[in-house]
Amino acid sequence: MDTYSTKDPMRAALKKLIQHSNAPFTADDVLREFRTTKEKRSNRKLLKILEIISKHQPKSEEYLLEASKLLEKKDPFYCLLNFLNHYSETNIMQAIRKKDLSTSTPLLSKKMFETVTPDSVSEIKERVVLAATGGLTRVGQNTSAANMSGSHSPPPLALPACNKNHTDGVWDYRTIDNLHFQQNNISAIPISSQETLLLYDLIYCLTGMKGSYITSEECVSTGRGESTTVKFKISEQIHSSLRDIAKEILPLASYFTCIEQFIQKASFTECGQVLQALSEALNNLIRDYYLLLAQLESELNVGNLTVHKMLFYVRPTLNTMDVLAAVVSDISENELRGGQVLTLLYNKISALTGDEESQKFVIQLTQLASVPYMEILQLWVQKGVICDPQQEFLVEDNEVIRREELPEHYSADYWEKRYTIRRERIPCFLEKVSDIILRTGKYLNVIRQCGKKVTPPQIMNLQFSPTNQNHINVIQNAYQFASKNLLEVLLKENELMGHLMSVKRYLLLHQGDFITQFMDACEEELAKNVDKVLPMTLENLLGLTLRLSSAKHDPYKDDVHCELLTYDLVTQMSKIMNNEEEYWQSHDRLDLNGLECFAFRYEVKWPVSLVLNHIAISKYQMLFRQLFYCKHVERQLCKIWKENSIAKKFSPQAAELYRSAFTLRQRMMNAVQNLEYYMMIEVIEPNWHIFIQNMNKVENVDEVLSFHQDFLDSCLKNCMLTDTTLLNRSIFKLCNICLKFCEFIQVKILQFVIYTYYPFFINL
Repeated sequence: MDTYSTKDPMRAALKKLIQHSNAPFTADDVLREFRTTKEKRSNRKLLKILEIISKHQPKSEEYLLEASKLLEKKDPFYCLLNFLNHYSETNIMQAIRKKDLSTSTPLLSKKMFETVTPDSVSEIKERVVLAATGGLTRVGQNTSAANMSGSHSPPPLALPACNKNHTDGVWDYRTIDNLHFQQNNISAIPISSQETLLLYDLIYCLTGMKGSYITSEECVSTGRGESTTVKFKISEQIHSSLRDIAKEILPLASYFTCIEQFIQKASFTECGQVLQALSEALNNLIRDYYLLLAQLESELNVGNLTVHKMLFYVRPTLNTMDVLAAVVSDISENELRGGQVLTLLYNKISALTGDEESQKFVIQLTQLASVPYMEILQLWVQKGVICDPQQEFLVEDNEVIRREELPEHYSADYWEKRYTIRRERIPCFLEKVSDIILRTGKYLNVIRQCGKKVTPPQIMNLQFSPTNQNHINVIQNAYQFASKNLLEVLLKENELMGHLMSVKRYLLLHQGDFITQFMDACEEELAKNVDKVLPMTLENLLGLTLRLSSAKHDPYKDDVHCELLTYDLVTQMSKIMNNEEEYWQSHDRLDLNGLECFAFRYEVKWPVSLVLNHIAISKYQMLFRQLFYCKHVERQLCKIWKENSIAKKFSPQAAELYRSAFTLRQRMMNAVQNLEYYMMIEVIEPNWHIFIQNMNKVENVDEVLSFHQDFLDSCLKNCMLTDTTLLNRSIFKLCNICLKFCEFIQVKILQFVIYTYYPFFINL
């Protein structure tokens, strides 16, 4: 019994159970049933056999339940091994590895993604590797060429010990040149014996090893991706009919090598998550491939395999591996990653129209490879967060420091520059919704930074499927949710329209009484040189004016502040129109008075600063400075008009001298008032009305930003603040001439009064 157990532990365990249960069959009968092909066997019958032989055994019900579950997922022979292992005194698994017993049934029709357990696959692969590293010895090593004529055993093989770390690499027919395969003259032996030897060589080649009679002829690199195409040479001693069939099988070995090389390269972290997911999917295929080889070897060992059967068995796998080898070669040669890989796989699906089996498999492969990409996408469209350590996602986060530490113009840059689309990373099936994807995450990110919890109405599982558009619907639903919530945050919780109305009151001079009172209060201070103006004084006068005018009812009046810029209006306009962002940096002040440098500043908090950002406020300031300067010129001309009462007392000769001057003053007054009327009534008001109408129909924040920018740009253009060469400079010069005229008239009238009524001052 001990000798029998050592030679064949499976039959020993079966014989022991059959004797105890008095079962009406032998160990060979049980093994034959578990080796039956998939189409002929019945799991219920197999369980019944196990139930009979385990009768009166401890824990039989528990082990039978375990076997029932294993039969649904694993190879039947593995299930039998596991069951017998419970009742054997030795470890049958290890014993089988040493004795090279077959553990699989033939594969006639196998789905490419059928579940194969890591345990069973590791056993199969370990046996294949052991065969290459000297762990297995072929039967009949001492058989001479003359004796092989009637034997079905494989040829002798002398395998030296290889590097023990070699199993982590890829068999590519070049790394095992140190293995010397013994080759005998077999041309004289029968074709049936040659066929057996050829079958063993084919199985070795399909695992990436050289055979005795099949060797790799050349390995050709197909491009910069270092993918290889292997050609094989079959010994002339093999009969030509066998060689022809073997040549149809051998391309499978080349495909296998190409895929294995790709899996090894894609296993590194820097290759990206998409390639790693694709590598894992391909690795599942290779497990099935190893299982197929083990099943073929099992059939060969029992004498049931021919080259015709082998070709029939591997034909489906051959077609599939051909498609996969082409795909991984394209990926390697073009150095694709991330969305580019998904685009290639998606296009391959369309290219395989007509080949239903291959197309179905590539669809499954694409779905598995897209899982990490779709997980990143789901986190982005549902939380506004990017988790993309390998830089594969179509949206790139350009944030380098915290928002609170950035300068005030950050709000504009945040929306336009922080999150950007990388077109080369977009899978083709997401190209049409890429802008929606970008906006969805941006909206959610803003909501999250406002301190609000982002909670989608339902948990959406974002998965890609080439056969339907469910992933598009999920993205669109997420976009509608984010857009609606951010608009509510801006328009309702943060009252964006109230802030915009407040900006119009103060920076577009809509609050008339406030502007008049403020100019009366600050006229003396603003007439000084800008270096002598005290900002604190202006702030105090502003606060006083706000509380004495009708603006005291404005809830946002405290957001208005005074600012003394370091440049005049023309310089500011030139900087903004030329997109020079340096204009807010400090420069040496020009020789300007306070009036020429004065502007209101409106400060808001996040997220209103997305709309009223520094660029937008600067455009408002340009309009304000133009209107404010014209209003100042109008006030100065009005003072000259008051001097008419003094001129009435002049003699007719003296009054005649001032008549033409007062006529010119009236023309200046009309020109300045018409300019103010045009800008405020014919430009700002109609555009504001259109802006309000558009704001009542907005559906997302991008529309709010677009409408607001259109309003400002239209006002600047029609107020002649975008033409830096002619109109604006002419208007600015015209206003300066009016001010110089007012100064001249006031001086001359004062001199005339002194000469006429107080001549004694002249003598003094």
